[in-house]
Amino acid sequence: VVVLCGATIAQESGLPVGSVVASAGLIGLTISLAAQDMAKNFFSGVVILLDKPFSIGDWITMADAGADGTVMDINLTTVKVRNWDMTITTIPTYKLVSDSFVNWRGMAESQGRRIKRSIYIDVTSIHYLTPEEIDSLAQSDLLKDYIRDKQAELQAYNAQHENPLDQLRLTNIGAFREYLELWLAHRPDINTQMTHMVRQLQSGPTGLPLEIYCFSAQQEWVRYEQIQSDIFDHVLAIVGQFNLRIFQYSDAPD
Repeated sequence: VVVLCGATIAQESGLPVGSVVASAGLIGLTISLAAQDMAKNFFSGVVILLDKPFSIGDWITMADAGADGTVMDINLTTVKVRNWDMTITTIPTYKLVSDSFVNWRGMAESQGRRIKRSIYIDVTSIHYLTPEEIDSLAQSDLLKDYIRDKQAELQAYNAQHENPLDQLRLTNIGAFREYLELWLAHRPDINTQMTHMVRQLQSGPTGLPLEIYCFSAQQEWVRYEQIQSDIFDHVLAIVGQFNLRIFQYSDAPD
């Protein structure tokens, strides 16, 4: 229809038919694409309104769209997000249907917010505990029962294995891991009803990753960050008491 109209206009105006028809065709194509986008957004908006994958006030993250903040407006064609830096991101509804995004509502409604972070231990500082180190660690209220029970277990095992290569001994990394697990379990700002553990990950060029995995009892962002920082302040300061070292690259020249 647009092409026929263009031909008619060209005849009446005396303009070259080819250029007018081409222009009319381009305009028609533009209108067609715009109509498709409008229809796509409209039907995506209907899907969002019916399925309710998020609501106004939810915190969503969509990296591809540059969105990381709270939903402030939802309509049939766009969704507006107020980012944490107070900028506004407008997302076409079809992107929220076809692409992936994160809705943090589940975290906000749960009883905890996950902490999952590692420190990296210099593997050259890992060793068997000496009798003096064992005596020192046994003075800790958190570790005294662990040291006593573990020593009794190892003595019973080693009594059946005379060769030192076959015997088991306490290590400083094992004692440190146990200490951190007990210490976390005694913190009132950690939800111990949810998963909490301290585990080793695969060692590599930057040392042995020791990961703390737990859930803060506070979900509010600022308080959560304070709790997380307090935990790692203590972890980094106490590691030397186990004669362990944090791995870091040396700035010394070769």
